[in-house]
Amino acid sequence: MRIGIIGSGSWATALAKILTDNGNTINWWIRNTDTIELMKRKKHNPHYLSAVYFDPSQLLLTNDIKEVVNKSDILVIAVPSAFVLAALSALPKNAFDGKQIVSAIKGILPDTNELLNEYLLKEYNVPIENYFSVLGPCHAEEVAAEKLSYLTFSGVNESDAYKIARYFQTEYLNTVVNHDVRGVQYAAVLKNIYALGAGIAHGLDYGDNFLSVYIANSANEMTTFLKCLLPANKMGNPEINYNASVYLGDLLVTCYSLYSRNRTFGNMIGKGYSVKAAQLELNMVAEGYNASKCIVKTNEIVLAEIPIALTVFQILWEHLPASEGFKKIEKFLY
Repeated sequence: MRIGIIGSGSWATALAKILTDNGNTINWWIRNTDTIELMKRKKHNPHYLSAVYFDPSQLLLTNDIKEVVNKSDILVIAVPSAFVLAALSALPKNAFDGKQIVSAIKGILPDTNELLNEYLLKEYNVPIENYFSVLGPCHAEEVAAEKLSYLTFSGVNESDAYKIARYFQTEYLNTVVNHDVRGVQYAAVLKNIYALGAGIAHGLDYGDNFLSVYIANSANEMTTFLKCLLPANKMGNPEINYNASVYLGDLLVTCYSLYSRNRTFGNMIGKGYSVKAAQLELNMVAEGYNASKCIVKTNEIVLAEIPIALTVFQILWEHLPASEGFKKIEKFLY
C-alpha cells in the first residue's frame, strides 16, 4: 500500500516517523523547497522534531502535491485546519477518487466551518466510507522520544480502519479503532478550546485544585455537546464510551501537558498578552483559537449547553477580560 503525507509540521513529522519506523516508504508533500533540500542533506526536518532522523530511501519528498496524491493509495492530511484549503487548492476535483483519506487535523476548517470529511465530500466527492480520522492523546514530542502512546483510528468502515491502523502500530505506538467519526473530530475541537482555557486559568494564577474542577466540568460539557450531536450523526453510536482515550484522555493531556501549544497560548492570554502578541510569541498554530469561534457557530444548530467554551470564545474574540471571564466560570463549576 502506498502512503502519502500532506504537511510538514511537528505532527506530520511525528506521523512520518511512525510510518517509516514500521517499515513503510512514504510520499511526503512539503510546501517549502528549502526544507526539502535540507531534509535530503541532513536527513531530518530542520524546523520540527529535529532530533528525528529518517532513512532517505524511505522518503519521496516533493512540493508537488499532485505527485504525492497520484502516487498514494492512503493520504494522511496533517496540516493545520486553517491551511487545508490552500494546501488542497491545486488539486482537481477527481484527485481523491479511489483514495483513502486519513485526517490528522484537530480542528474545524475556519473558512467553511466544516469538518474535513464534510468539505471533502462537497468539493472532491470523497464518500464517508473512504474517510478516517486519527486522534488521541499523542504529543508529537513524545512520539519523537518513543514514549508509549495511543492513537484512535475512526471510520465507518471498521475493517478498513483496522487495516490502516496496522501501518502505524509500533513498539511505542498502540492503536485503537472506533466508528464515531464525527464525534471524535468534535471532541478534538473542544479539547483544544478547554486546554486554551486551562492555560488562561494558569496564567491568572489559579491553582491545581481549581484546574481539576475546571477540567472535570469541561469533560462533562464536552460529553453534553457530543450527545446533542448524535441525533444528526448517523455515523455515531449511542453506546459510545466518552471516558475513552480519544475523548477524555486527549482532553486531560492537552489541558495538563507542557507540550500543549493550546495551554501555552492560553497561559499567555491569562498573563495579559493580546491574542496577536501570543500568536507571534508562540510561532505555532494553536487550534483552539479558531476552534472557539467555529464551535460557537456550530452550536447554533447543535444547541448544547457549553458555557465554558462560550466564555473562552468571548475572551478570545469579544475582548472579555480573562479575569472577568473566569469569575463567570467559577460560578457554574461544581
